Amino acid sequence: MTKDILVLGIETSCDETAVAIVKNGWEILSNVVASQIESHKRFGGVVPEIASRHHVEQITIVLEEALKEANVTFADLDAIAVTEGPGLVGALLIGVHAAKAVAFAHNIPLVGVHHIAGHIYANRLVTELAFPLLSLVVSGGHTELVYMKEHGSFEVIGETRDDAAGEAYDKVARTLSLPYPGGPHIDRLAHEGKPILDLPRAWLEPDSYDFSFSGLKSAVINTVHNAAQRGETIAPEDLAASFQESVVDVLVMKTVRAAEEYKVKQVLLAGGVAANKGLRTRLEEAFAQIQGIELIIPPLSLCTDNAAMIAAAGTIAYEKGKRATLSLNANPGLDIDQ
Repeated sequence: MTKDILVLGIETSCDETAVAIVKNGWEILSNVVASQIESHKRFGGVVPEIASRHHVEQITIVLEEALKEANVTFADLDAIAVTEGPGLVGALLIGVHAAKAVAFAHNIPLVGVHHIAGHIYANRLVTELAFPLLSLVVSGGHTELVYMKEHGSFEVIGETRDDAAGEAYDKVARTLSLPYPGGPHIDRLAHEGKPILDLPRAWLEPDSYDFSFSGLKSAVINTVHNAAQRGETIAPEDLAASFQESVVDVLVMKTVRAAEEYKVKQVLLAGGVAANKGLRTRLEEAFAQIQGIELIIPPLSLCTDNAAMIAAAGTIAYEKGKRATLSLNANPGLDIDQ
């Protein structure tokens, strides 16, 4: 009978202070998240210095709450997994130093985790992964197609060349004077409107799996400004619906094409924008027509930043024998395929 593996995960890459404890890489014992949205809302986006200060204030509180909720002690833990990058360097440092302090004080192995690997492994908290697989990662800072032939193996086959999808959502939301974070508000409005505006879709080269949303974002801003100059009014819900359809068309069609070309068994949706109802629905409709490929979409609670996903990814790294030393540092530009 094999021993259960308990991994404590720490996530502080942006504006959530999160600590979780996961058993055997898939069973969540606790998943505590302290959000900072209200603090950043009045600025229309995340202010790095404020984010770092909040992490300092919250990290010990959240750590103690996660241990209490899971009913475990430091002595029960097999490893500490922490997001080392990418992300805001000041925010990352808080989590990394907290993880190193706990690892040193209690002589627990330390594992560094890539933030996007965490988002991908959030899906293992839903169901066991089947390889080869393809993950569509869509967040505020990343839009990528990641091919995995086995646990811990990441090959980026497509990525954004400019704005990430989530970033484009937030910028369009600001153009429409919607509150931060803008993505959920655009998604809500889109379901109230009709995609009647002709907005561009950047397909790039015929065989490319890369993405580009900068031109679409600029087209939306120009459409709004031109209408204002003519004294015309564009219904916000129709603009939101048109913008969302342009984004989702490209994401879904490239994901389907890559999944078929790489002959994968599963397609995973990952990242904060995975909470978008329009994207979830269109992916479900597309893969319902394709036999032999299972679509996995995590629940909303596991789409946004959390530490359970970091613990899940960290468990795989720990089982593969990967260890970080106390020289581990924040790496805001860390590549997943490194």
